[in-house]
Amino acid sequence: MTYSTLIDSASFVDGRLSLTIPDAWMQGRTTYGGLSAALCLEAALQTFTDLPPLRSATIAFIGPAGGAVEGRARLLRRGKSVTFVEADVTGDKGIATRCVFAFGGARVSALEQSFTPMPTLPAPEDCAPLMPEGLEPAFTQHFDTRLASGARPISGSSEHDLFLWVRHKQHGGDSLSALLALADIPPPAVFAMFTAPAPISSMTWMVNFLTDRPATRDGWWLLQSRADNASQGYSSQDMLVWNRDGELVIAGRQSVAI
Repeated sequence: MTYSTLIDSASFVDGRLSLTIPDAWMQGRTTYGGLSAALCLEAALQTFTDLPPLRSATIAFIGPAGGAVEGRARLLRRGKSVTFVEADVTGDKGIATRCVFAFGGARVSALEQSFTPMPTLPAPEDCAPLMPEGLEPAFTQHFDTRLASGARPISGSSEHDLFLWVRHKQHGGDSLSALLALADIPPPAVFAMFTAPAPISSMTWMVNFLTDRPATRDGWWLLQSRADNASQGYSSQDMLVWNRDGELVIAGRQSVAI
């Protein structure tokens, strides 16, 4: 079931987004984190239909959820410039994901500049898949993921900086929530340094949207995941997303239990 088909299967009644997560969208014992965050965003957008563009999301992956889940959103504050909305995804074991979204219209500013150009890397058509067929997690079957630079997971590499070209395999993955779902695809940057499989779990994820209308060509986005450190069982990493024309559209940061 593609992302757009999954979202279309959801019902929205009395402020509650309800759907069943298929096994193909699971990541171990829980829903793929990018999908959980995207469901929170869908709940917010369907509950409050007059929101300005999304500017930032602060996401906490609190517990596992699969099967039947629900998404609910509530207004925290509607200010002159920014509106804050909180959204949760819950399952039969309680809360799984909580997001706080900041929505705001464009503002007049003396500064209009991007300080992080997209690196020169091979085009997605010239890059090999990130993982051999049959070895990737179930949820990755919905994405075309190409290794542009860096090392593959569990390769014993010394590298901790990963670049991937990623797109939804099926058409219809061009919504804002579809982009949020896609932006969590990279494995933790330090995973390439592992020599054997081990439990890994994202704890928090902060995502800043740098444009009010993110768009790309042919569905391709370039994603970077770069670890700052790994110590005491945790890793901190920066995450960036450019469109195919080199515009930086997302800047994020994630904390991962390793």
